[in-house]
Amino acid sequence: MEINLSSPQGADQLKARAALMQVLDPELFVNIIDLGLVYDVQFLERSIIEVTMTLSTPHCPLGDAIEEGVNNALLQVFPKHKVKINIVWEPEWNFDKISPEGKEQLGLS
Repeated sequence: MEINLSSPQGADQLKARAALMQVLDPELFVNIIDLGLVYDVQFLERSIIEVTMTLSTPHCPLGDAIEEGVNNALLQVFPKHKVKINIVWEPEWNFDKISPEGKEQLGLS
């Protein structure tokens, strides 16, 4: 997830990123930002936060729990907003998307 600090959304995107770092994958116990599951967060008109993300597999058994965690985390920081989550399968998630911090937590570094 890239953040352009010079954009009007930059500060809110940083807050959203920090909130999403509190959402853990229930199987791996690593946050979804460091796992590379979140591709983009946009603040749209009418106070809508649009999250574009993926899951580790299309049949992720705890996908609903992750989506609920995303929704709850963002609403804690932005209580007047609505959250729209788009689950996408392209680009496909793989271990290369995990941050160095995430790899360290998983014992992969």
